[in-house]
Amino acid sequence: MPDSTEQQPPRRVVTDNLVSLQSFILEEETRYPGASGDFSWIISAISLAAKIIAHKVRHVRLQNVLGEDGTINVQGEDQLHMDVIANEVIMRVLGGRGSIAVLGSEEEEQPTILRRGHEGGKYCVLFDPLDGSSNLDTAVGVGTIFTILRNDPKIHGAVETVCQAGHQQVAAGYVLYGSSTVFVITTGRGVHMFELDSSIGSFMLVQSNIQMPASKKIYSVNEANAEGFPEGFQKYLKWAHQNGYSSRYIGSMVADMHRTLMNGGVFLYPPTKKHPNGKLRLLYEANPMSFLVEQAGGASVTAAGQRTMDIVPSQMHERVPLVLGSKNEVAAVVAHL
Repeated sequence: MPDSTEQQPPRRVVTDNLVSLQSFILEEETRYPGASGDFSWIISAISLAAKIIAHKVRHVRLQNVLGEDGTINVQGEDQLHMDVIANEVIMRVLGGRGSIAVLGSEEEEQPTILRRGHEGGKYCVLFDPLDGSSNLDTAVGVGTIFTILRNDPKIHGAVETVCQAGHQQVAAGYVLYGSSTVFVITTGRGVHMFELDSSIGSFMLVQSNIQMPASKKIYSVNEANAEGFPEGFQKYLKWAHQNGYSSRYIGSMVADMHRTLMNGGVFLYPPTKKHPNGKLRLLYEANPMSFLVEQAGGASVTAAGQRTMDIVPSQMHERVPLVLGSKNEVAAVVAHL
């Protein structure tokens, strides 16, 4: 049963020194003797791509990039203009970073090998270029999700290289393009949030060491699909209704997860009759978000109750049903499964 007190820990809001994302990552690297600076260059590239995409998102109507592109991605989904644009921006920006061995995108069937380990390829970067893009026409917040893995030079296949368990992630994060543009990241030392100051073109630290409340009576799920949920999830929803829970669902994973991360609660994406393995992609959606949530004191499990980041994927676009959020709220869902 969740803790009924629902007391939220005080947030550490940054009010003193001004710290940019670049400065923050460089300072993090100083904790590791022998660090070459390659990692900071990758984060710098992701932040550059985020600034370009943020500008495009804010001008989708003026630049006439709303609507479908007329192509189908590897997931069998209609690609929107902004899906294609965001994917190209990230591929082009990251493609010039000499320490990246492999790039993998939700929009691409196969990961791209940029260089081998003996050529300096140290890291693999996987990303969902524009999660929730179908919401752009109604000005709902959308986002970019990314994860960084180490490249094993002994593994020659790109797919085999990136199919790593979530606990092997070096860093993960997302960018939310909403009322403001925020960049949330973890390198395994807490969760930190930066906001884009467009006047100087830099992401500035606004909150460090984010911690989720252990309990919050809020669940986030597409309840219109409830009849197709397994019995355990239906029992949980009935229990939540009887115990004064509120429902909050935007339909854009980054936006829903940002609210859950900041305010507490639980985010659910159960299996359904149409999608028995769930719909979220393990490598570049579920794992990055799970890493962030665990670093913020929360929990993430599959519909079977297994820790999400312990799954060893067998394919790049593998899907997984997901329960993640405040620790006590996740436990309440699992208790009904």
